[in-house]
Amino acid sequence: MSQPLPLLLRLSAVLAAGLLFSVGTTGCFSNKQNEGAQLYQAHCSSCHGEQGQGLRRLIPPVAASDYVATHRSDLPCLIRNGQNGPLVVNGIEYNQVMPGHKQDLTDAEITNLLNFVQQSWGNKNELYTIREVTELLGPCNGSIIR
Repeated sequence: MSQPLPLLLRLSAVLAAGLLFSVGTTGCFSNKQNEGAQLYQAHCSSCHGEQGQGLRRLIPPVAASDYVATHRSDLPCLIRNGQNGPLVVNGIEYNQVMPGHKQDLTDAEITNLLNFVQQSWGNKNELYTIREVTELLGPCNGSIIR
Protein backbone atom coordinates (compact mmCIF):
# COMPACT_ATOMS: atom_id res chain seq x y z
CA MET A 1 0.00 0.00 0.00
CA SER A 2 2.97 2.32 0.42
CA GLN A 3 3.77 2.14 -3.31
CA PRO A 4 0.56 3.86 -4.64
CA LEU A 5 1.00 6.91 -2.40
CA PRO A 6 4.39 7.96 -3.87
CA LEU A 7 3.01 7.39 -7.38
CA LEU A 8 0.00 9.55 -6.53
CA LEU A 9 2.28 12.25 -5.10
CA ARG A 10 4.49 12.18 -8.20
CA LEU A 11 1.45 12.38 -10.48
CA SER A 12 0.08 15.31 -8.46
CA ALA A 13 3.43 17.09 -8.65
CA VAL A 14 3.57 16.64 -12.44
CA LEU A 15 0.02 17.95 -12.86
CA ALA A 16 0.74 20.93 -10.59
CA ALA A 17 3.93 21.74 -12.51
CA GLY A 18 2.03 21.54 -15.79
CA LEU A 19 -0.66 23.84 -14.50
CA LEU A 20 1.90 26.36 -13.24
CA PHE A 21 3.75 26.21 -16.58
CA SER A 22 0.60 26.80 -18.61
CA VAL A 23 -0.47 29.72 -16.37
CA GLY A 24 3.06 31.16 -16.46
CA THR A 25 3.50 30.92 -20.22
CA THR A 26 0.07 32.33 -20.89
CA GLY A 27 0.99 35.38 -18.83
CA CYS A 28 4.33 35.73 -20.62
CA PHE A 29 2.81 35.84 -24.07
CA SER A 30 -0.55 37.51 -23.52
CA ASN A 31 0.90 41.02 -23.92
CA LYS A 32 2.30 40.11 -27.38
CA GLN A 33 -0.94 38.65 -28.71
CA ASN A 34 -2.17 41.88 -30.30
CA GLU A 35 1.20 43.60 -30.64
CA GLY A 36 1.01 43.79 -34.45
CA ALA A 37 -2.34 45.60 -34.33
CA GLN A 38 -1.07 47.93 -31.62
CA LEU A 39 2.09 48.71 -33.59
CA TYR A 40 0.06 49.38 -36.74
CA GLN A 41 -2.19 51.73 -34.77
CA ALA A 42 0.78 53.58 -33.26
CA HIS A 43 3.05 53.82 -36.30
CA CYS A 44 1.03 53.36 -39.50
CA SER A 45 -2.68 54.13 -39.15
CA SER A 46 -2.32 57.92 -39.16
CA CYS A 47 -1.22 57.70 -42.80
CA HIS A 48 -2.43 54.33 -44.12
CA GLY A 49 -5.78 54.54 -42.30
CA GLU A 50 -7.45 52.65 -39.47
CA GLN A 51 -8.50 49.91 -41.89
CA GLY A 52 -5.43 50.09 -44.14
CA GLN A 53 -7.37 51.95 -46.83
CA GLY A 54 -4.74 54.63 -47.55
CA LEU A 55 -5.65 58.19 -48.51
CA ARG A 56 -7.01 58.76 -51.99
CA ARG A 57 -4.11 58.95 -54.44
CA LEU A 58 -1.70 60.35 -51.85
CA ILE A 59 -0.95 57.39 -49.56
CA PRO A 60 -1.21 53.80 -50.75
CA PRO A 61 -3.46 51.26 -49.11
CA VAL A 62 -2.08 48.23 -47.32
CA ALA A 63 -5.54 46.63 -47.32
CA ALA A 64 -6.04 44.18 -50.21
CA SER A 65 -2.70 45.43 -51.52
CA ASP A 66 -0.92 43.76 -54.41
CA TYR A 67 2.28 45.49 -53.24
CA VAL A 68 2.10 43.81 -49.83
CA ALA A 69 1.62 40.46 -51.57
CA THR A 70 4.36 40.82 -54.22
CA HIS A 71 7.12 42.73 -52.39
CA ARG A 72 7.52 40.43 -49.41
CA SER A 73 11.31 40.63 -49.29
CA ASP A 74 11.30 44.45 -49.50
CA LEU A 75 8.78 45.19 -46.75
CA PRO A 76 11.05 44.87 -43.68
CA CYS A 77 13.56 47.40 -45.11
CA LEU A 78 10.70 49.63 -46.27
CA ILE A 79 9.43 49.82 -42.69
CA ARG A 80 12.93 50.30 -41.27
CA ASN A 81 14.15 52.95 -43.75
CA GLY A 82 10.97 54.39 -45.19
CA GLN A 83 10.26 55.13 -48.84
CA ASN A 84 11.16 58.10 -51.01
CA GLY A 85 10.11 57.85 -54.62
CA PRO A 86 7.32 56.41 -56.70
CA LEU A 87 5.72 53.02 -56.20
CA VAL A 88 2.66 51.39 -57.73
CA VAL A 89 -0.03 49.80 -55.57
CA ASN A 90 -3.08 48.17 -57.14
CA GLY A 91 -2.29 49.90 -60.45
CA ILE A 92 -2.05 53.42 -58.98
CA GLU A 93 1.25 55.32 -58.70
CA TYR A 94 2.04 56.97 -55.38
CA ASN A 95 4.95 59.32 -54.79
CA GLN A 96 4.98 60.56 -51.21
CA VAL A 97 7.69 60.22 -48.58
CA MET A 98 7.11 57.48 -46.02
CA PRO A 99 9.14 57.93 -42.84
CA GLY A 100 11.15 54.98 -41.60
CA HIS A 101 11.51 53.51 -38.16
CA LYS A 102 15.28 53.42 -37.88
CA GLN A 103 15.55 53.09 -34.10
CA ASP A 104 12.10 52.61 -32.61
CA LEU A 105 11.10 49.13 -33.81
CA THR A 106 12.94 45.89 -33.12
CA ASP A 107 13.11 43.00 -35.58
CA ALA A 108 10.45 41.19 -33.52
CA GLU A 109 8.16 44.24 -33.60
CA ILE A 110 8.57 44.60 -37.37
CA THR A 111 7.74 40.90 -37.68
CA ASN A 112 4.55 41.30 -35.62
CA LEU A 113 3.57 44.45 -37.52
CA LEU A 114 4.10 42.79 -40.91
CA ASN A 115 2.21 39.67 -39.84
CA PHE A 116 -0.73 41.82 -38.77
CA VAL A 117 -0.79 43.51 -42.18
CA GLN A 118 -0.25 40.18 -43.98
CA GLN A 119 -3.45 38.78 -42.45
CA SER A 120 -5.73 41.83 -42.25
CA TRP A 121 -8.24 43.60 -44.53
CA GLY A 122 -8.34 41.01 -47.29
CA ASN A 123 -4.62 40.19 -47.23
CA LYS A 124 -4.04 36.45 -46.89
CA ASN A 125 -0.27 36.24 -47.24
CA GLU A 126 2.35 34.00 -45.67
CA LEU A 127 3.47 35.00 -42.20
CA TYR A 128 7.04 36.09 -41.46
CA THR A 129 9.35 34.60 -38.88
CA ILE A 130 11.68 36.79 -36.82
CA ARG A 131 14.64 35.00 -38.41
CA GLU A 132 13.35 35.83 -41.90
CA VAL A 133 12.82 39.50 -41.04
CA THR A 134 16.29 39.75 -39.48
CA GLU A 135 17.83 38.23 -42.62
CA LEU A 136 15.83 40.56 -44.89
CA LEU A 137 16.94 43.56 -42.83
CA GLY A 138 20.61 42.60 -43.26
CA PRO A 139 21.17 44.19 -46.70
CA CYS A 140 19.70 47.52 -45.55
CA ASN A 141 21.62 47.45 -42.24
CA GLY A 142 18.31 47.59 -40.43
CA SER A 143 18.42 44.79 -37.87
CA ILE A 144 17.75 45.86 -34.26
CA ILE A 145 17.55 43.13 -31.67
CA ARG A 146 17.02 44.12 -28.04
